[in-house]
Amino acid sequence: MKRVIGILLIFVLMFVFAACGGDSGDSPVRTISPDETGTSSEQETPDSDSPDDVSTGEQVSSPEVTVESTFLLDQDGLKITAKELIEDPIWGTGIAVLIENDSDQNLGVQCNSLIINNYMIPDVLFSSTVAAGKKANDTIYLSSPALEAAGINTISDIVISFHVFDGDSYETLFDTDEIELRTSAYGTVEQPAMDDGRELFNQDGIRIIGKYVDEDSFWGAGILLFIENNYGENIMIQCDNMSINGFMVTPFFSSTVHDGRMALDEITIMSGDLEDNNIERIEEIELVFNIIDPDTFQTLFETDPISFTIE
Repeated sequence: MKRVIGILLIFVLMFVFAACGGDSGDSPVRTISPDETGTSSEQETPDSDSPDDVSTGEQVSSPEVTVESTFLLDQDGLKITAKELIEDPIWGTGIAVLIENDSDQNLGVQCNSLIINNYMIPDVLFSSTVAAGKKANDTIYLSSPALEAAGINTISDIVISFHVFDGDSYETLFDTDEIELRTSAYGTVEQPAMDDGRELFNQDGIRIIGKYVDEDSFWGAGILLFIENNYGENIMIQCDNMSINGFMVTPFFSSTVHDGRMALDEITIMSGDLEDNNIERIEEIELVFNIIDPDTFQTLFETDPISFTIE
């Protein structure tokens, strides 16, 4: 099933790139109103064509970053070696890997999680199946849009965990712990927390910041959130009971954030939901966040209803 989802994701991303290829003009991105205390700053939407550092406004140089050939995994006859960083004109930055299957069964490998400069990278585009006794060269793509959203101009630290399964039955064989891969820029980058915006939630070490609303995202409308997890455990955040301008809508959102990590992720509202409720301009949003244990899927706690307006 994960392999099927991975293949579907490839086609979705292809359509995304195709949709973004034309001249779209000014993007209808609006800020989430600051809270009454005035402690949150307005989010100024970065120009995707500008290489400026979105946190400082200063021009950022992007020196060539490399990795040394490194064993990432050697377990139960499966070896994975990171060979080098590559640049693809469509998919962006990737890690070229050599996968060696010395076991007597066909094996599949995917990424359970990918963390770059302490930011969770969602929707990792990687799935590889290697027959028993064979090898494969493949690439783990690092999702350029996610890097840009997090203000990551130079990759210094990559943390990966793998999901390994039977290539025929898709039965899970094992999941690895986090594996760190340091680049030549390690120790030279101070990655900013992109936490400007309105604080929607702050409890037990979990912070959720509303940054902006894009009313013309690929699927309909998107609400960008900054999430910081110092809860002491990995968490999954979902939302429920969501209304826009007083009308109930169905949000599509699930973000897993490991302990001590940050994430930028988007709540998606489908265009059909907006059209059915005659919502042409988003003015007010109300929702509830559910904090979930990602291993057991048990709810840890649920927030009170959170309301905020859009400027």
